[in-house]
Amino acid sequence: MTGIPTALFTLGSAEAALLVGRFSQTFGRRFGLALGFFAGGIGAIGVVISALMNSILFLFTSLFIYGAGTATNLQARYAGTDLANSTQRAKAISIAMVSTTFGAVAGPNLVDVMGEIAISIGIPALAGPFILAATAYILAGSVLFIFLRPDPFIVAIAISDAERTTSHLLFGENPKLLSINRRGIFAGASVMVLTQFVMMAIMTMTPIHMGHHGHGLNEVGLVIGFHIGAMFLPSLVTGFLVDKVGRATMAIVSAITLLASGILAAMESAVSMAVLITALALLGLGWNFGLISGTAILIDSTPASTRAKTQGSVDVLVALSGALGGGLSGMIVAYSSYATLSIAGAVLSLLLIPIVIWAASKSTKFH
Repeated sequence: MTGIPTALFTLGSAEAALLVGRFSQTFGRRFGLALGFFAGGIGAIGVVISALMNSILFLFTSLFIYGAGTATNLQARYAGTDLANSTQRAKAISIAMVSTTFGAVAGPNLVDVMGEIAISIGIPALAGPFILAATAYILAGSVLFIFLRPDPFIVAIAISDAERTTSHLLFGENPKLLSINRRGIFAGASVMVLTQFVMMAIMTMTPIHMGHHGHGLNEVGLVIGFHIGAMFLPSLVTGFLVDKVGRATMAIVSAITLLASGILAAMESAVSMAVLITALALLGLGWNFGLISGTAILIDSTPASTRAKTQGSVDVLVALSGALGGGLSGMIVAYSSYATLSIAGAVLSLLLIPIVIWAASKSTKFH
């Protein structure tokens, strides 16, 4: 049964990404994000109740709903870009990513504390972190619903409509054809999907690989800690580079960084903590470059009239690619080796380069 919760959580996250995107497109970011966070909070409460009831079916249902919180947290990065101009969008994304770092660092360190609190009020210890999750998600939804006024997405649509009307009156252009860049949408989605797939595949198997070669939990925690830090901490610098150097250039840098990570991980790294730390740090950094540059490409390539819906659809693919990468990684290592998995990830990341060059060659939307 232990594999089912992860699958349900991922499926719930993918479904929520689609729904949050659709609701945001129709009703604005405030409503879409608040609804997603509230759903995540309800799912977390359901997990706690299922632990008290000792009901695995209720647990599975609750975890599916709980996935909405993660999907919404990821989509919140888009809200900061709604009113940012094209030279500031990546920086806006990076601010949201840096904020995520605090939760990524603080969360694991509160597991034992929340477990003790749960036991003190008669709740099983392992349900303790979900009490914190419920509080955080409901608080996040409340803050957005109350304070995200005026809604940035609705304002952005109004500005876009006014600009299109003016352009149509002055130049006779068809407003429905303005700002649409299908190659850019494909490129942005591909960058995020491929980087997520490669990152999840190698990251998922690294603790198993280390355990097979005698590394303890403290060493595993150190490697994963460096990996998570590299995923989020460089965001402000990455955002600046994506805006200044260019989206396509940083997407290519993402591919090269992931390539270096895969090659290092495939080396005789099991006996070298330094090599493992470097490989996993590069893996996180490559993912960071890819997510921010891919998000910026996607935003640049979509008109406000369809932007939120498109963003939600792409985040579904990102969530599913992560699940697929994590799932396939175990089979590859079981039937071959960790080195094979790492080299496969390195080679796959190179696909980003021709995709980005192809999209950029026919577009003025990103460079």
